[in-house]
Amino acid sequence: MSTRQVSDRNDPVIESREQLLAPMIKGEKPRERWRIGTEHEKLVYCTKDHHAPSYDEPGGIRDLLVAMQDYGWEPVIEGGNIIALSGSDGAVSLEPAGQLELSGAPLETLHQTCAETGRHLDQVKAIGSKTGKGFLGLGMWPDKTRAELPIMPKGRYAIMLRHMPRVGSMGLDMMLRTCTIQVNLDYSSEADMVQKFRTSLALQPLATALFANSPFTEGKPNGFLSYRSHIWTDTDPARTGMASFVFEDGFGYDRYVEYMLDVPMYFVFRDGKYIDASGLSFRDFLDGKLSVLPGERPLASDWVDHLSTAFPEVRLKSFLEMRGADGGPWNKICALPAFWVGLLYDQGALDAAWNLVKDWDMEGRERLRAEVPRLGLDAPLPGGGTLKDIAAQVLAISRAGLNSRARLNSMGDTEAGFLNPLDEIVSSGKVPAQRLLDKFHGEWGGDISRVYELSF
Repeated sequence: MSTRQVSDRNDPVIESREQLLAPMIKGEKPRERWRIGTEHEKLVYCTKDHHAPSYDEPGGIRDLLVAMQDYGWEPVIEGGNIIALSGSDGAVSLEPAGQLELSGAPLETLHQTCAETGRHLDQVKAIGSKTGKGFLGLGMWPDKTRAELPIMPKGRYAIMLRHMPRVGSMGLDMMLRTCTIQVNLDYSSEADMVQKFRTSLALQPLATALFANSPFTEGKPNGFLSYRSHIWTDTDPARTGMASFVFEDGFGYDRYVEYMLDVPMYFVFRDGKYIDASGLSFRDFLDGKLSVLPGERPLASDWVDHLSTAFPEVRLKSFLEMRGADGGPWNKICALPAFWVGLLYDQGALDAAWNLVKDWDMEGRERLRAEVPRLGLDAPLPGGGTLKDIAAQVLAISRAGLNSRARLNSMGDTEAGFLNPLDEIVSSGKVPAQRLLDKFHGEWGGDISRVYELSF
């Protein structure tokens, strides 16, 4: 989740519709400037007893961030606390319970993306070996209750933690117990954005299935393959879900602005502090009628902040953000951007993928989204069949798109090799969560602590 560093008092006041459209229009880039931004979170634990370290305990999350400065990262301070880092590889930030996130830099190729991921993991593992910390690539804490998890000292999180129980039963689980991999991708025009948004939103359940990696809750199987994905179904209906309006005729920037104006606010950032505006209306803010800032109208930066507080399965800001995947190990971190770049960054592949899903009805899309956390590749497709029936075809389209891009590494390899872990999942029919369950019921003998053997 994004981290604000300064209060943008010099920003213009929003006075026109054009200013609300500006972030999306600004995102338009010619193909040669398209980039890949990969975000991945990981669970941090103490190797001695597997507890989740607090922010300020000796060797805890704060000390981990301080140690990362030895690798050239610059600290970001909020309220006197180091809560993030910035550097040439993007930004390192904290999720609410100390999940550590790398928001990678915008890069040209998947080879660069995977190298960036490798550098980051090498750094945190080196620090962990000195401080007794380990890192897990899963979609959810497999054994921790909410009460066992710490809270990080970030102002926006305090507001969200208060607000979440008012609007859903699992919002606190989303904040405290989950991890994800996300990919940010560009578009060239409004029409290009629309085709990419619709295609990726329709196929997001397939990504959820392929990366499903959260089958345990508090030490036991929870009946789901991606419990992280299930959690989002009762987090906050005003800002989550399949965003059905994306498939309606006439969808574009303006319709997304209307959607965002209807998403309730969380906060306003002023003078280095977060003001609680949870549940209030950005439309009222535009009219100078926000109760917590009476008479004040929003700045451009307030709108950018607000755009980051909606959580549909695909999100539009000045890029498109793919949000369907659980956290996972190194090769899965590289596989997710490969999956989406192959489908969306080659026009032939994009057309083929859209043709595959364009006739699905909205009821079928919603049913697929609802069933995939539990059933994975066996979730039902609109019109019949299951995800398993199209998975190999979609991977073939993605692979063709990556080969067409012809971005080679020093060995002359294309980016298509990053899809290999997904090919193995499809050919075996077993998603990562099913392999974890096999271990739990087999060689682990029901001992969930064995999951820590899967550290990065």
